[in-house]
Amino acid sequence: MSEKARHLDQVTDGLLQIEIELRQLGVWQTESLPPEAFQSTQPFCLDTMDFTQWLQFVFVDRMKVLIEGGHRLPEVSGIAPMAEEHFRGRPESGRALIRELEVMDRLLSGS
Repeated sequence: MSEKARHLDQVTDGLLQIEIELRQLGVWQTESLPPEAFQSTQPFCLDTMDFTQWLQFVFVDRMKVLIEGGHRLPEVSGIAPMAEEHFRGRPESGRALIRELEVMDRLLSGS
């Protein structure tokens, strides 16, 4: 298996782990958001959706499209710090999700 194929497998596995953690937290949604939720101009769509919704409907979905279409993946990622900020002061720690996002950040940023 080539290095590129192995890396793609790792990213795909990471996306699955992120989905699993969102499900464990009970925030995975079966219905999509209304179209206007995607009209945000803010980072992470903070003005139109919750961070976990952004993870599911923007990040995970777009990454799947990139992978399935054979498109180039992002070369820089810094999602874990945003997750840490999101879960600060909440009853659920989100620690397992944050760990998975740290792995994804390293995979995409090449470190």
